[in-house]
Amino acid sequence: VEYHPFLSQTKVLATLARHGMALTAYCPIARGKVVGDPTLAEIGKAHGKSATQVALRWLIQQDGVIAIPRSSNEERIAENLNCVDFQLSDAEMARINAMGSPEGRVVDIDIAPEWDD
Repeated sequence: VEYHPFLSQTKVLATLARHGMALTAYCPIARGKVVGDPTLAEIGKAHGKSATQVALRWLIQQDGVIAIPRSSNEERIAENLNCVDFQLSDAEMARINAMGSPEGRVVDIDIAPEWDD
């Protein structure tokens, strides 16, 4: 399921949790859009991390969420993997949660159903 800081998936997460299922976050860095986000950069600076690492950490720090970032660049892969050695505070998690909206999709697939209805 497309899931990143700019796209709220609270309804999907709640439904999956009720059924004991995990969410695999597709497109977790929003096709690179997290890189230039000032909120993610500010949080990252406090931890010595990049905005990308913060976005990935935000995802995997949520119960039942798995992130699958895609990259063929070895440096980016190493950066992505380096998101597990820090914790976001509850306040930081809330700030990132507040960034999302149902209109935040970056993937437009013609055959996709109306997920947000």
